[in-house]
Amino acid sequence: MLGIPRRYAHFVFGIIQSGLTSLVATGIASFPAGSAMIFVRHWMVSWLIAWAAMLPVVLLAAPAIRAFALRLTQEESDPRAGRQA
Repeated sequence: MLGIPRRYAHFVFGIIQSGLTSLVATGIASFPAGSAMIFVRHWMVSWLIAWAAMLPVVLLAAPAIRAFALRLTQEESDPRAGRQA
């Protein structure tokens, strides 16, 4: 492993998540490009632009989205918690 301190896990997650998401989205958007070489070239250029745009958005928005999701949900109660052995 790279040995990145755990306190930077949010940034590592953001880099991976934004890269993967933009890779898939630009691949879908580039699909009608024609020949395989044109598709690959268009996809890679589009992906680099999309990743550069999405990385700061993901890093800044992820904590707020996570907090909002936690407010919209609740902990599930364990049905076994009320039983005594």
